[in-house]
Amino acid sequence: MYRLRGHHLFCLLGYRGMGYSEEYTKNMTRLHQTLREYPDTFIQLIEGPDQLCEKYPNSGEYHCEENRIYDKDAAILKKLGLKIGQILTWKDIETHVREFVVPSDIQVECATCSWRSYGVCEEGIQEILDGKGLRKVE
Repeated sequence: MYRLRGHHLFCLLGYRGMGYSEEYTKNMTRLHQTLREYPDTFIQLIEGPDQLCEKYPNSGEYHCEENRIYDKDAAILKKLGLKIGQILTWKDIETHVREFVVPSDIQVECATCSWRSYGVCEEGIQEILDGKGLRKVE
């Protein structure tokens, strides 16, 4: 079972192998591939730093504890109709994406995210809506 914070659910949808550091990218890729290949993997939704934050580079500013990140987590969980403490499969999370999210939600929910400009998160949401699941990261 993986423990994830709210906004990382959206990050996983748009993940294309880019990250903050080599260690962070390897960790994210491993999680992404696991969820892609085994969508019945359980996820526990938590408040605050999670298993992805553990590999965030120690380069001075640790944004994982900033209030705006907590706010983003809460907004995305609300958008998905989910709550902190829930345990559900990745497949269940994809069902919530199909029920409650459209690609343009990225412009609102992730307005301050530096990765938003790549457009990959909207693509990831559309692929979930199309029933394709997570994109393979090469």
